[in-house]
Amino acid sequence: MRTRPLGRSGIEVGPLALGGNVFGWTADEAASFRVLDAFVASGLTLIDTADVYSVWVPGHAGGESEAVIGNWLRRSGARGRVAVATKVGMELAPGETGLSRGHILKSAERSLNRLGVDTIDVYQAHKDDPNTPLEETLGAFGELVAQGKVRAVGASNYSAARLAEALAVSRRLNLPRYESLQPDYNLVDRAGYEAELGPLCRREGLGVIPYYSLAAGFLTGKYRTAADLSKSARGTKVGKSYLNERGLRVLAAVDAVAADLKVSQARVALAWLIARPGVTAPIASATTPAQLDELVAATRLNLSADAVARLDAASA
Repeated sequence: MRTRPLGRSGIEVGPLALGGNVFGWTADEAASFRVLDAFVASGLTLIDTADVYSVWVPGHAGGESEAVIGNWLRRSGARGRVAVATKVGMELAPGETGLSRGHILKSAERSLNRLGVDTIDVYQAHKDDPNTPLEETLGAFGELVAQGKVRAVGASNYSAARLAEALAVSRRLNLPRYESLQPDYNLVDRAGYEAELGPLCRREGLGVIPYYSLAAGFLTGKYRTAADLSKSARGTKVGKSYLNERGLRVLAAVDAVAADLKVSQARVALAWLIARPGVTAPIASATTPAQLDELVAATRLNLSADAVARLDAASA
């Protein structure tokens, strides 16, 4: 499997990342282990999770996904074959949120313990915290890097202005910089990333690992009418964001290209994203090895210029 550099971190990753948001939620531990085993067997390397997964489930407190991944790492012995990325900053409980030094350092220890690792490969700010100075946030990340508890740091859900400011702070204070960005980017959600974030990341040499790569499953063709929204826990997101005239136009283009190539819609949508300028590894999740096989197949699909133009025009 060909690898790509994740920014200037020195970490090389495959062209597709595995989303851990479903582990311990819609995939129990046994199912998660099967997906993780298949992922590593495919030659891919980057597993993305967060401390907040899956606090939204009744009875969960967060950390469930990290715990499942940690149990799998111990059982599989695959630590040396994967890069583990996790995140901090979303609200776990009242007062347990943000990017203050204290919260970052405490959360990092919890994540390290749940994952059962000595070092987090990529520790990401899950969202911007305007109430904490960037100097404090980046300084805390710098402490973790100096202690060997984190290899590289990344950002998620940052605006271009705040990301640029953070990079400037790192340069000025000689602190570790954000080496990657995790934006919401896919065939249906393009403008927010392509207008300013994409050019900034390419200019600064940041790795880009988009989430919602399949638009919460919409780009698989699973949701086409309001009646389809009850098919999974993500139906609400799809109904609010994608099940509209524009979304259906994009899906029709994906359908057409998939039919021409005799492949799945998911494979087409991911292949388009993998080939976008500056994108390192889109993140996609799976609950079964069969679903994962479809995702991995996208890394081997090269879309023609005509197919790309058709998808670009429908989603512009």
